[in-house]
Amino acid sequence: MIKYQKDIKLENLVRCVILSLNMDYIKQDNVFIIRSFNTKTKAVARIYSIPSAIRYVMKIEPIYVIEIISEKFDKLTYDEKVKVIIHELLHIPIGFTGGLRPHGDKVNERIVNKLFKKINLENCIY
Repeated sequence: MIKYQKDIKLENLVRCVILSLNMDYIKQDNVFIIRSFNTKTKAVARIYSIPSAIRYVMKIEPIYVIEIISEKFDKLTYDEKVKVIIHELLHIPIGFTGGLRPHGDKVNERIVNKLFKKINLENCIY
């Protein structure tokens, strides 16, 4: 059975990445991190958003949830973990509209590596 758990330490690292890369369009209070355990997937992480119809009915702003697949993610080096976080954050569109960008021009390994080289994680604690 899949189990989920909030991860405040990882949430702090995500916030640090957002600040370090000047991703000002991302509303940090609306991005949540959860860890999943016993997940059968090839993915290391996934990002979800609340569908527009549900947000409309509930009268809430866009919310994003990044799911970290613990069994895969925990085996990565620190740098690889940061790259995974950057990758997932790139799926959030600049308008913070609640949608998700697909893989392609705006979400790819080249952009992740380029941003990773710019990042300053000296003040980030994980």
